[in-house]
Amino acid sequence: MVDVTTIAAVLLPKTPLERLKLVRDRIAGRIVFTTSFGLEDQVLTQLIFSENLDIEVATLDTGRLFPDTYTLWAETEMRYGQRIRGFVPEREHVEALLADQGINGFVLSVEARKACCGARKVEPLKRALAGAAVWITGLRAGQSANRGSMSVAEFDAGFGLLKVNPLIDWSREKAVAFASANAVPVNPLHAQGFLSIGCQPCTRALQPGEDERAGRWWWENDAAKECGLHVGADGKLVRSGVLVEART
Repeated sequence: MVDVTTIAAVLLPKTPLERLKLVRDRIAGRIVFTTSFGLEDQVLTQLIFSENLDIEVATLDTGRLFPDTYTLWAETEMRYGQRIRGFVPEREHVEALLADQGINGFVLSVEARKACCGARKVEPLKRALAGAAVWITGLRAGQSANRGSMSVAEFDAGFGLLKVNPLIDWSREKAVAFASANAVPVNPLHAQGFLSIGCQPCTRALQPGEDERAGRWWWENDAAKECGLHVGADGKLVRSGVLVEART
């Protein structure tokens, strides 16, 4: 068994690729990387596929993504010759959601929006991570104040597994430079001011001076906006020095 605090200390001085390799080498079981095809996720996809790492790559197809995102999904699969597994919402959940709040009812309240995220993102993510030992994400500390306190490795109490953020200490500029140097396919929406890209109705281009995630759920005033993927049931980040199984 390996302590999460120890894992974080070992990973911190390493490069993102070294972090991915160390986690794969030292942790037993399935490792799943979830991508939303944003800049950071494309950087990690490049590292995983180009190095043929034994890490599953999955995405959440909410049914309301930008057309550019679907195009990039196809382009990425063609570029690396690999499939990215898509997880879609349960039909019954979406039908119940639409019956309750209408097609765009998520704008009516934070609770309504979280219900939409729950049906379209959180529930499919639970299926994507079922049985996994490690969850790899493209989170960076610089994306928002809420994410600034996250660690390179932490125990995610909401999903009950180790979460590793290989790019947590990278700047956006560093990610852009890596993508450019390695001809990584990126979403054209980034060049139009969409630094963080989610579902089409819920994402807008940024205004000058706004932080990277200000365009997400733009009608809400809460600065710590999250969809529920990276927070606990109480809306707060949860960490623990819990032990996880080591590879033997």
